[in-house]
Amino acid sequence: MGELTWSPENPEFNHIKQKLLEYYVTMNYANSQLCINAFERVARSMFVPNGQRPHTYNDNPLPIGHGQTISAPHMAFMECDALDIVPGDKVLEIGSGSGYHACISAEMCAPSTVKPPEWKPLTRYYDESIYEDFSGKTGEVITVERIEPLVEYARTNIEKAGYSDRVKVIHGDGTIGYQHEAPYDKILVTAAGPEVPDSLKQQLKIDGKLIIPVGSKNFYQELVLIVRVSENKWSRQNIGGVVFVPLIGKYGFEG
Repeated sequence: MGELTWSPENPEFNHIKQKLLEYYVTMNYANSQLCINAFERVARSMFVPNGQRPHTYNDNPLPIGHGQTISAPHMAFMECDALDIVPGDKVLEIGSGSGYHACISAEMCAPSTVKPPEWKPLTRYYDESIYEDFSGKTGEVITVERIEPLVEYARTNIEKAGYSDRVKVIHGDGTIGYQHEAPYDKILVTAAGPEVPDSLKQQLKIDGKLIIPVGSKNFYQELVLIVRVSENKWSRQNIGGVVFVPLIGKYGFEG
């Protein structure tokens, strides 16, 4: 598991972050204990541009430049819960953005083993005993971003937050995936495509899971969970309506 210390949240955000997590648990957004722990551990304020920092824990997307956004916090729960990311997983993320979602995924698949002495959980929902079930297992996240300035922005944020040992940022067209590291246990797509790219489905392991918003370019989309059942068979489940920025690339919407 990861050995680096992560950076603690700015104390000014603690109260609203706590209330937001309690709301997510009440509304059944937060079902994965690993995701709950990751939300507490990862400081979202480190991934939001300075001008947007006062709105860090508003439950809505925030602009990060280049026509892109950091998703609303509840989307991290919806996607990571559905994927059931666990320690030891190799995760492919399509669309790095500011790096926040990659670090949530990394904290789930390769949890930190070192904490700052002053760090304390914000809520009663945090439970470190979950890690006993995954002793010795450590995974990694490969995240692909097509916009070069965001590649550097994500790398900088990920390093500051203490996750560069577990997250690799690649500059490229995410719609074709990243065959060099395939196959993957989980694939997370943070932009909406017109359909599920076959290129990504083919890079899943058997029993691997892929989540992606599918629909129109600028309006309503459906969050879709794909499970690879066998070499040539995939199951599909619609989870609910969402609105994401468009997935641009060879197997997305053309840029």
